Amino acid sequence: MNSFDDLPVETIEEILIQCDPLDVGAISHCSRHLHELICSASNQHLWRALYLAQPFDDPIQCVYLDGRPRDREFNWKLELQAIIRARTVLTDVSVCKPHERIRVLQTLLHMVSWVPPLKTYGDMLDNLSQNLLWVSAMTRGGVFLDSDKVGLTSDDTESAEEEAQLRARLHTIVGLTPADYTPASRLSARAYIYDMRRYTWSNEFGPFCPSGNEGGGVEKVNWVHIKQIHHIISMQLLELGDHATFEFVIYPLSFPFTQVVIPEGVDLDKEEDWAGVNGVWIVSFCFVDHSLLLRYNGIVGSETDQPRTSLLTGAGFQEMFRSMQVTFQVTNIKEDPKHPGRPQIYFVGVVGEPSATTMNGYVCMTDDNQIRWHFVSGEQGQAIWSSEGIQIGGVRSAYGVLGSWTTVFHDDDDPVGEPSYL
Repeated sequence: MNSFDDLPVETIEEILIQCDPLDVGAISHCSRHLHELICSASNQHLWRALYLAQPFDDPIQCVYLDGRPRDREFNWKLELQAIIRARTVLTDVSVCKPHERIRVLQTLLHMVSWVPPLKTYGDMLDNLSQNLLWVSAMTRGGVFLDSDKVGLTSDDTESAEEEAQLRARLHTIVGLTPADYTPASRLSARAYIYDMRRYTWSNEFGPFCPSGNEGGGVEKVNWVHIKQIHHIISMQLLELGDHATFEFVIYPLSFPFTQVVIPEGVDLDKEEDWAGVNGVWIVSFCFVDHSLLLRYNGIVGSETDQPRTSLLTGAGFQEMFRSMQVTFQVTNIKEDPKHPGRPQIYFVGVVGEPSATTMNGYVCMTDDNQIRWHFVSGEQGQAIWSSEGIQIGGVRSAYGVLGSWTTVFHDDDDPVGEPSYL
């Protein structure tokens, strides 16, 4: 034996499996024999072994956010190469080329969208998704999540919007970053959420992108809007103070709680209550003095931002935060031709005493395969409030639903835009 190439193929592969994927790529350039061995399209078993040697979930055991397994063959080589490139970028953002930012974000979202399901909420500590853990660790401190850290610029308006949506979605899944605990970030979230002009018939007064359908209907989620809702609610749940020093915070609105939950023996395709509606929920909502909202919206178009900044950050601008216990019960289901096995679920809810509030609504899939919650509420059978929300993470995840609420009348002077958390 005169060289490494002379070793038996099985021995070479066993050595390669012990190497970092970047080193394997470098080794493939050492000789024609090694290049053919490593890069051959038919040699998926080597790349499968390399993939499974990394701290990732076994994709064969994973399901998508709606609880369904993969319906296509997994390309171990291409998937691992995409993840390793994302790792390189997350390690040193300066090496990221502008045109590949979207690809990196898609890779990271792909990882956190395919995870092994939990059987119960109590399984989280012992069976936490390795994909979720890895992505959160690699983005700690706000790396690649805060747009100012990656020089977010683009001459392509469509690409810039896609990138902003992808980054906002990933940010919402991972949770708060240190930059979220700055006065500027809180101002930005409030300015977005409490701008009444963002709530129209075209987005059904919720965190959705305006529909292009003539007949209306929600096409896809506006993740930039959801991220701002997440920020406002998170600041009510956590009291760390401005400029808090941390890399990431684990709390109910962060990455561990997005994992899909499918009870043992349950087939969601055959389960009427596939979304896990039945049961006791905690509904929380945030709001401010309506007169302040009117004052804010009256000065949005002013020549200077100073009046708006003073109002939204001043001591007089106080958000109220309330929570109540609600028991939901499924009343009916309606098949959805676009989403077989995921019918629209209708439900009623009763708020715990001493309140006399009742709720009714439905859960369905959006065109972009997200789980939407809609319900109205009021007393004595009179609906007054209307809410639109999105389940964050996978089906039945402990994270819950983020959304917005307004009145059912949608008058010009109605209170709208306040975030809610289910």
